Amino acid sequence: MFGLFKKKSELEKLSEAYAKAMAEAQRLSTSNRKASDEMYAKAEEINKKIDAIQNAN
Repeated sequence: MFGLFKKKSELEKLSEAYAKAMAEAQRLSTSNRKASDEMYAKAEEINKKIDAIQNAN
């Protein structure tokens, strides 16, 4: 109940964005290889940010 209004941390936001980007890259891989590769690259950039945050802690 009290967690309803809790703000997400930067790490949680990035993790969600990474999961969405990977899912989109997977979906695009069957129809548009170039767009899939671009989405995968975007996901990797997000993953680097996640690693940087985790290593800083």
